[in-house]
Amino acid sequence: MKYIVSILLLCAVAHAEAIAAATGPLPDTTNHRFFDRPFWTLENKVGFSILGSLVVADAITTQRGLSRGFREANPLMRPFVTRGAAGEATGSALGFSAGLGAAYFLHRSHHYKAERIALRLMVGGEGAIVGNNIAAIR
Repeated sequence: MKYIVSILLLCAVAHAEAIAAATGPLPDTTNHRFFDRPFWTLENKVGFSILGSLVVADAITTQRGLSRGFREANPLMRPFVTRGAAGEATGSALGFSAGLGAAYFLHRSHHYKAERIALRLMVGGEGAIVGNNIAAIR
C-alpha cells in the first residue's frame, strides 16, 4: 500500500509539473511587485482555519482514545499527550506553528505554489489522522 501511495504521489507531482510547464512563458522577474504577495490571503486564512480546527479535533479524539486505553502512535507527540490536556495543547500548538512556519518559509522564499500545496497536504493529512482516530474510538 505504501508503494502505491508513493507512486500515485510521484505521478501527481509529475502531472503538476507538466501542467506548470505548459502554462506559457515565465513571468518577468524584473518586476518585483509581481512577487510581493500578502501571506494572509483569503485562501490562507481559510486553509489555516481548517487546519486549526482539525488540530483541535485531533487533540480531542486523541484524549478520548487515550482514556479508552489506546496509545499515541506518533512518537514525537507521545511525551506531550501523556501529560493530559495541558500537554496535548502544547503539542498541538507546536505542531500547528510548525505547519504555519513551513508555509510562511515557502511564501517568503517565493515558492507560492509549494506553499499552497503544502497547506493542502497538511489539511489532508490532519483530516486523515482525525478520521483514523474517530474510526478507532468507535
